[in-house]
Amino acid sequence: MHRLFRVLAAIAFASALAPALAVANPFVPKSALWARWERHGEGAAVDYRPWAEFLQKYRVTGRDGIARLRYGRVSTADRDRLDRFVASLEAAPVDRMTRAEQKAYWINLYNAATVRLVLAHYPVSSIRKIDGGLLALGPWGRPLLSVAKERLSLNDIEHRILRPIHRDARIHYAVNCAALGCPDLAAVPFDAARIDAQLDAAARGYINHPRGFRRESGKLVASSIFSWYAVDFGGDTGALTHARRYANEQTLTTLAASTRADRHSYDWNLNDAP
Repeated sequence: MHRLFRVLAAIAFASALAPALAVANPFVPKSALWARWERHGEGAAVDYRPWAEFLQKYRVTGRDGIARLRYGRVSTADRDRLDRFVASLEAAPVDRMTRAEQKAYWINLYNAATVRLVLAHYPVSSIRKIDGGLLALGPWGRPLLSVAKERLSLNDIEHRILRPIHRDARIHYAVNCAALGCPDLAAVPFDAARIDAQLDAAARGYINHPRGFRRESGKLVASSIFSWYAVDFGGDTGALTHARRYANEQTLTTLAASTRADRHSYDWNLNDAP
């Protein structure tokens, strides 16, 4: 027990000293299927228009090419609308949706619930400051939602539903953790009819931005996403093979002559915009 607390203290201390750098995290959840959510059906429509309107109003792209959200400008009325939208997703007939509809549904629910969570604690410098309880390094393990009478956390959605059921590494470019190091919060909701194209675009956007891959003093620096979830990308070398499928010419040059990243980094500062 004492050793565990020393490890936690070391992680917290390192994070405080270098918030822009990723710290090796032994608590990153593994993909573990929650079998109850394997059910699917012939189709069920979901109205994502309130989410689309919210994103259009408050999402902006900074000069650095990173999407941000104007948390401080969200009106009380729009917070209420977001609450109602999340509630409508919680009440949606997820078991009747097709696989593609479910994929879009869980991504949109994750993102909307994350924004709602940040707004409930705003102002905050990082989502990791929103504690989920004893030994937590953030709010991801906290039950925040209720779908089909099941209590769900953000970790449940990402690691027990999306990852094990859909087995698609591009999901990591779609779920947004409200951090600058994270892939962008999408400008529009995901939808079943075009989700493959949307996920491809998200992959290209992240991989071809310095957050994904860059050179520093000749060393290849990759996002910590490719380390934390290496198993989803085919391991350390598989991550670069994966990246090259979506890389533009400049990024291909960045990746050239490397078989794996020299180090990984991640910026946990809130994706906030004035």
